[in-house]
Amino acid sequence: MASIFPKHRCKGPQSRRSFLEVGALSVLGMGMSDYLRAEEVAKNSGRKLAEKSVIFIWLPGGPGHMETYDMKPQAPLEYRGAFSPIKTNVPGIDVCELLPLHAKCADKYTIIRSCHHDFNDHGGGHKRFITGRIPATPTGTVNDAPSVMSIVNKILSKPNQAMPVSVAGVDGGRQGIDTFAFGSAYLGPATTPFMVGGDPSDPSFKVQNIGLTPDMETRLDDRVHLLQGMDSLRRNMDKSGLMDAMDQFSQRAVQMLTSPKVREAFDLSKEPAKLRDRYGRHAYGQRGLMARRLIEAGSRFVTMVWENPLPGKTIPKNCCYNWDSHAVNCDMFADSRWRYPYYDQALTALIEDLHARGLEKDVLLVCTGEFGRTPKVNTSIGTQTGVMQPGRDHWAPAMSMLLTGGGMRTGQIVGATNSKGEYPTERPLSPNDVWATVYKHLGIDYDDSFLDFQGRPMPILPFGEPIKEILPA
Repeated sequence: MASIFPKHRCKGPQSRRSFLEVGALSVLGMGMSDYLRAEEVAKNSGRKLAEKSVIFIWLPGGPGHMETYDMKPQAPLEYRGAFSPIKTNVPGIDVCELLPLHAKCADKYTIIRSCHHDFNDHGGGHKRFITGRIPATPTGTVNDAPSVMSIVNKILSKPNQAMPVSVAGVDGGRQGIDTFAFGSAYLGPATTPFMVGGDPSDPSFKVQNIGLTPDMETRLDDRVHLLQGMDSLRRNMDKSGLMDAMDQFSQRAVQMLTSPKVREAFDLSKEPAKLRDRYGRHAYGQRGLMARRLIEAGSRFVTMVWENPLPGKTIPKNCCYNWDSHAVNCDMFADSRWRYPYYDQALTALIEDLHARGLEKDVLLVCTGEFGRTPKVNTSIGTQTGVMQPGRDHWAPAMSMLLTGGGMRTGQIVGATNSKGEYPTERPLSPNDVWATVYKHLGIDYDDSFLDFQGRPMPILPFGEPIKEILPA
């Protein structure tokens, strides 16, 4: 797939076309969307979920920790940047002045300031974070270990379940499974998340091929008969797992297509207009709202990728497509002024909505990118503006993230970095500690193993421990 980034920019993670994109269900005349079949959407506010679940907000490119949750107002100007911290409703917790809505609900979330790893490239950073493993190569986004999404899918999938266990929402054209290192590696393609491309804030947005058209209703029996008559011997000979995955997708597709409820989980028009406005009529906001609906409908791990808040619209020349705020890509302070209001609105709406609906114990929300940004600001001539402008480069030694829900203790900060935001000085944590916390919430034993391509047992998580400061009391 052609990159959306100009060649002279930091391109970030790239994708390659996979069988999921072209549609493994073409034998039935359906797209991958036909994999879905919705459970009854939760009818009443405050209704508890039957099972624990996770919403994972992924910020590709890496947001600047010193422009969000780890401000350093006493640092030299070339470190502290252009913005000031503001107080929140929890004494001792400050956030960036561009996040005023965060300031009103800090009692409902926890900020981690001391997460770090060793991979400064987008590809290496994505693989390191998304898999919980040290990647074999420091670049590239084709996984050599399964993503957390695939692991959760493999363990929590049940026969005849309604919703797919794992769903990922991305910008149109970004649904390649390798774009963000969401691949399944040795767990096989049947475990990859169901990818939903497009902007749900667009009035014309729809998940393709969900439900039956009148024409398909008349031909469904013939298609099912054809599917059942396919030669199974060639599947047994296919050691890649592709044919087995096609079988699984196809079998589930038949079930999903026969359900008129399938549209409801993705149909944001079912939500009150006032609530949609609170989330924001942009990609960040409507993806956040969709995540909550999918979780209530029965999905267990919903990933929403927040890159461009306004897909299809012109990005200001001094701003960037995603969070990759190099000086050559954007004036990072101008980009922050443009981007952060969308982020502030969407994330706080999701946090408050989960609490308002009584889901704060059952749903764990994690919001992060693959790394932070360099503590020291640098300057370069912008490729779009042609003028000197400020930016920050990739920085894995320190990063910040936000967590809420899952019955976790909130209204606190875990960890700290030094006076210039360069590296952790208190409670250093790795992405694996975050995933250990997630797995514990989902009831997954992360000491269990799967066999890799060579038949060797590979633990779900090779190291890491749940973050004790935030675990339910």
